[in-house]
Amino acid sequence: MKGREPVIELEDVSKIYRMGHVRVWALKNVSLKINKGEYVAVLGPSGSGKSTLLHMMGILDVPTSGKIYVDGKEVSQLSEDERARIRGKKIGFVFQLFNLIPSLNALENVAIPMMIYGVGKKEREERARELLEKMGLGERLTHKPSELSGGQRQRVAIARALANQPDVILADEPTGNLDSKSGHEVVETFTKLNKEGKTVVVVTHDEDIAKHAKRIIRIKDGEVKE
Repeated sequence: MKGREPVIELEDVSKIYRMGHVRVWALKNVSLKINKGEYVAVLGPSGSGKSTLLHMMGILDVPTSGKIYVDGKEVSQLSEDERARIRGKKIGFVFQLFNLIPSLNALENVAIPMMIYGVGKKEREERARELLEKMGLGERLTHKPSELSGGQRQRVAIARALANQPDVILADEPTGNLDSKSGHEVVETFTKLNKEGKTVVVVTHDEDIAKHAKRIIRIKDGEVKE
């Protein structure tokens, strides 16, 4: 059935971190599929392994064992440069702490990912402006992060995540630093992007945020429980 093809797939993925002589299992034999066009929440308490899981789905890190597929192609054995190339085109990231560059204004922050891919200055600025207007920030183009509220900063970060027109948006506790009104606005933005055809995965510890998704993956102690 169209729209049900896996865009990201994890097969028996484990991740072990070494702390001196101690081995810490962040993920244990996790298998899951994220299908095209889905809106998924990964729900779990602090320390459950959900951020590690997001790093695996976004190929920001490689598993200790197991395989990761993006669009049916195994990517877990690729070099960092090759993984970065896939990430840059395929996946947009939104983080709890926004990760905006303080010295740049909103327009410049959104334009940066396009610069990496050689998009011309005029086209970069036009697309950045369009995205920020879509996020309701048309009046804030020249404002630096310190001049924006938390909710506005997160919407700049979402616009930046969309800059290279990725198919997938991965968000790690995107409302964690926001008040409830701003958090609700950010969640509504993800719902809208999903309706436009984006695959959205939100990592959260908050049941209220998770219930906006169409599917919930529950994780505890590094294992998928549901």
